[in-house]
Amino acid sequence: MTTEELAGRLGEPGLLVLDVRTPPEYAGTAGYPCDARGGHVPGALNLELSELLGLGDDELRERLGDPGEVGVVAYCHSGQRSAIAVSRLRTAGYDARNYVGSWHEWSADEALPVEPTPGKGRRSAALPDE
Repeated sequence: MTTEELAGRLGEPGLLVLDVRTPPEYAGTAGYPCDARGGHVPGALNLELSELLGLGDDELRERLGDPGEVGVVAYCHSGQRSAIAVSRLRTAGYDARNYVGSWHEWSADEALPVEPTPGKGRRSAALPDE
């Protein structure tokens, strides 16, 4: 999925945007120095990759919804963790796609919305390269 496609589909019924980064990355309190902004795509659900991988299919359905009723777009910092998440989600029956540009690309475009609002929850810690 491209940045333009995701931006145009935000808030679309039946589309779940899944952020598989760590909770501090999601909150914007930690991140990578190469990212222009901290935070997450508006409306995204945070489910860290390590937790996602530990869930069985029934647990995934409880957390994300019925695979027949929801499509998933996963992202992380650079598309690597989200590619793993997409593979796992597909084995559970989800129509899942990877946002390859992920947060690195989204954060660089000042025209795109970010949660939390910039200035709130600023990054205070840098993470090692992904």
